[in-house]
Amino acid sequence: MQEFLKMADDTRLGIVMATYLEAKPFVKGWELRRTEKSPFRLYKRDHIALILSGVGKANAAMATAYLIWKHGARCILNAGAAGAMGKMEVGDIFHIKRVIEYDRPAIPFGRKRVVIPALLPGFVTATLATQDRAVLDADRRGRMSLIADLADMEGASVVQACKRFGARCYLFKVVTDTVEDSEIVDIVINIKRTGKKLFEFIDERVYPLLSDTDGEEAGA
Repeated sequence: MQEFLKMADDTRLGIVMATYLEAKPFVKGWELRRTEKSPFRLYKRDHIALILSGVGKANAAMATAYLIWKHGARCILNAGAAGAMGKMEVGDIFHIKRVIEYDRPAIPFGRKRVVIPALLPGFVTATLATQDRAVLDADRRGRMSLIADLADMEGASVVQACKRFGARCYLFKVVTDTVEDSEIVDIVINIKRTGKKLFEFIDERVYPLLSDTDGEEAGA
């Protein structure tokens, strides 16, 4: 791995986001330039690289590994949309302290697989459940609310890839759907409504802390 990293560029912060709809405020706000189209769309400026993974756990794991191995990212931020399992408001932002891979139990015991990302001080935290199906109906939200506050389709895989390759990993999620939002079109509308708020939150409150940790030893 060390020999490979000698060929990597000077990326210090890698940002993993599922879709351009979520990433657009970051690309515009930080004036990132697209530098790669394949195997993933990549946007860069200075020491920041933002990758569009695509939706789902497999895509997120591959994109995260690519940022670490190809571009030398030692700190990974996964930011984006999540659904609320309980009483939350669209636009609420949470720092993820615990991730449950809801649809892949740990073998052989059958318990839910849990991964723990790194944490920054001073943020409201939440537990995230990751699975490959969007959680839209009220009954499923109710069942999942027993073990998680939010649900997404990428977070657990980002954390696992970071642990595998020795990078720090932080997750921040913005609520883009609640029990009142049962259609994909509702989520899309809410992503557009909340995207700028998430970018400003990361830019003003999170990024300065990540910049301060650039010199620390990696560890998710």
